[in-house]
Amino acid sequence: MYNIFKPLLKKFESFILKNFEKQKIQVSKNFFLNLELNLDKIENIDSINYKVFSQNGEDGIIQYLIKSLKLKKIKFVEIGTEDYSESNTRYIFETTRCDGLIIDPLKNLKDKVKNTVTNFWKNNLLIINDFASPSNINLILEKNNFNNNIDLFSIDIDGVDYWIIKELKKNISKIFVAEYNPYFGPDLEITVPNIENFNRSSYHYSNLCFGVSLKSLIKIMIEKNYTFVGSNEFRNNAFFVSNEHISNIKLKIPNIQNLEEFTDATFKESRNKDGNLSLIEPKKILNKIRNCEVINLKNNQLVKINELLK
Repeated sequence: MYNIFKPLLKKFESFILKNFEKQKIQVSKNFFLNLELNLDKIENIDSINYKVFSQNGEDGIIQYLIKSLKLKKIKFVEIGTEDYSESNTRYIFETTRCDGLIIDPLKNLKDKVKNTVTNFWKNNLLIINDFASPSNINLILEKNNFNNNIDLFSIDIDGVDYWIIKELKKNISKIFVAEYNPYFGPDLEITVPNIENFNRSSYHYSNLCFGVSLKSLIKIMIEKNYTFVGSNEFRNNAFFVSNEHISNIKLKIPNIQNLEEFTDATFKESRNKDGNLSLIEPKKILNKIRNCEVINLKNNQLVKINELLK
């Protein structure tokens, strides 16, 4: 009997969810209206964390940057979206005139995204169901005409983010959002090796050796002509503005010589060897992954983390 009604139940669940998300959008408009009226008064990025569809408050920061730069029809790229239910560009897609390109290897990505968004027909969204890599990223962007005039570029793939960013041209976008690994701390200049189809769970059972340190991310972004303006409240997504547009931002620019504040993550997501949550204290994580191999970006040498902690 259940199998007969299963399709109807799924449709009903989808209907309820989409109506709930429409209500979230309506509620969010009050926050963003107030934000727009107070752009010149906002000094600290922590005061504008606000979640609608992003994972950890990125929506508020992105809207602040968009409004400060007076961007209208948004052209965006997002790498690492999963089914698009929690992503950095979904609020833009749902509420703004835009052209978007998203990339993710999730199986049946196009169908899942279409089922996720409330009104898929409202805007243009190219969906690339594949792994993004340093070797293919520029080909994907060029082939789809997303290598110029991009307003927002976001990358969050829990892996070789640094190596992809390294391949991008300078000033690829006005706003750039990139994930970093706060567990690597404020001083190490490291990233995981450039491994094809990198998987953080396979690389180390703890799920904690992934991505790039914030210090190294900021350094490569300075090379790409960007200024670091802060991070989300979870301390795992960094925000940058192209130097060509940074004068429009009234935020107090962080001191990049002291990144302690932006790597002081408190969330716990460690796993044990059985794949279950072990909830290791963040301050003990470096010791847990001390035998992981990373690239020391000071000399581009493959080392174990414990060699850098002596």
